[in-house]
Parts: sequence; structure tokens; C-alpha cells
Amino acid sequence: MKKVIHCLFILILFVTKSFAQNPAVEQQITTLSKQKWQWMSDKNVDSLATLFHEKSMFVHMGGSWGKTQEIKVIKEGTIWYKKAEVYSVTVNIIDNTVILLNDIDLAAVVGGNEVINPFMVTEVYVNENGQWRMGSLTFSKLLRAVKIK
Repeated sequence: MKKVIHCLFILILFVTKSFAQNPAVEQQITTLSKQKWQWMSDKNVDSLATLFHEKSMFVHMGGSWGKTQEIKVIKEGTIWYKKAEVYSVTVNIIDNTVILLNDIDLAAVVGGNEVINPFMVTEVYVNENGQWRMGSLTFSKLLRAVKIK
């Protein structure tokens, strides 16, 4: 009986450890997020279409929509994500899902007007068949002053 309990304890430790924060995954997602900001700035809709999951959702100050609309908004320049100045990144791993928070100042052109806003951006990534896909991107405006010069 003691042997069974000991084996179960080791198994539980192993399973718990396997779902703990993984530095390699954290780095991979942080790099992918950084690349995504560049793709958005460059209006690289082909790379973004591959990154965005078919069921992905996007929440902005002016509304929320799915992948097709987000790609259209970027392609047509309705929102041009000129530059995201990232001040901090927090990554949390839950099974095959990663939640990344970016504290940013976003310089953008929205409806022809250049704006800079401080945001906490929540990015949700899901690993499907060994590939990370974005499931959600949410912009939450912060009350702090813009830091970007």
C-alpha cells in the first residue's frame, strides 16, 4: 500500500510539473507576440491569417469581431497598427493554452486619425497539433499616461 501511495505521489508531482510554467514555451509565445506586432504594423495579412485561429475573436475600443473582419480591417488600413511599444510581458500557461499580457503604448492610425493609446493587451494562444494559434486579442485602455515619445 505504501508503495502504491508513493507511486501515486510521484505521478502527481510529474503531472503537476509538466503543466507548470515552461521557459521554452514562454519564450516561443513572447517571440510570436512580438512578431505579430510587426506583422500588424507591416499589414502582413498572410502571416496573420495563419496565426489567427478560425474561431478567434478581437476586442477593440470600437467593437469586437472575428478573424475575417480583423484581417479586412488590417488589409484595408481601417486600423493601422503603426508601432507597439511594449513595456512588460506576462505569460501564463494553462495546459495547451497560453495567456499573454502586454503593457503597451500603441501608435496607430484609426479612421485616418493618428492616435497613441496606453493598453493592456490580452492575447490568448492555443496549441493545436503542435502549432500555436491566436484565439483572442483584447485591447483594454489603461488610465496611465502615454510613455512613448
